[in-house]
Amino acid sequence: MSNTAHTFAEERRAAILGMLEHSASVQVAELARAFGVSAVTARADLDSLEAAGKLRRTHGGAVSLQKALTVSIQDKRINLNVAAKQAIAQAAIGLVEDGDSIIVDSGTTALELVRALGVRRDITVITADVTIANYIDDSLPQTDVILLGGTLRKGHRYLYGPLALRALEVLHADKAFLCPTSFVPNRGLMTNFEQMAQIKSAFIEAASTSIALIDATKVDAGGLMLFAPLNKIDVIVMDHDPQGILAQEIAEYAERGERAPRLLVAS
Repeated sequence: MSNTAHTFAEERRAAILGMLEHSASVQVAELARAFGVSAVTARADLDSLEAAGKLRRTHGGAVSLQKALTVSIQDKRINLNVAAKQAIAQAAIGLVEDGDSIIVDSGTTALELVRALGVRRDITVITADVTIANYIDDSLPQTDVILLGGTLRKGHRYLYGPLALRALEVLHADKAFLCPTSFVPNRGLMTNFEQMAQIKSAFIEAASTSIALIDATKVDAGGLMLFAPLNKIDVIVMDHDPQGILAQEIAEYAERGERAPRLLVAS
């Protein structure tokens, strides 16, 4: 490696560590775009920094050793199914228009959606998720954020409870983007925490249009609390629909003459 190439590599790696000070995780694709390098080069940078004890490599990216990233979602799978979540986010961003006010739920897919908001202007995000609010504050200067009040669920970094619900009673958004723990056939959209079920239901009531973001691993998975049957949702965005389970259930709603969501599968 020439001295110039070595200098550029060192500068990139220092910048990567700076990025980890803000967001605590980075993705290979994100780094390749930011620095104008190939994915192979971005991976090599991460491998070098891991070897130096500066970060921990994960599937598709890396996390900080100094800051514990606790993205506010029950499954805590920050670097699993990254490609699927990014595909969902890119499809969902097509539903957001300049000037929209949007409610954004907690979770890793929600965070990917927020990362994609840079292509929109004059957006107001309403959220109970502290990680998402921090990301917007650090990275999206043209996006306003309303952080709901309430009780902090430790280890998940989102707010819930009567104060959050009361705030939603006086707010109205154009769209709500919801991230269920799972979809259970013949039941609906599920989560595992009672108070989170309450706030997700309130998100739906506070928005004109409700959009669920579901990666395929969440279909027919476990879920304790129902927060919405499918007829409460306007659009479902997925990476793919395994065995056509969602499409079949949507068709059954339509056959009964009930309201049914539109299914949008990311290409």
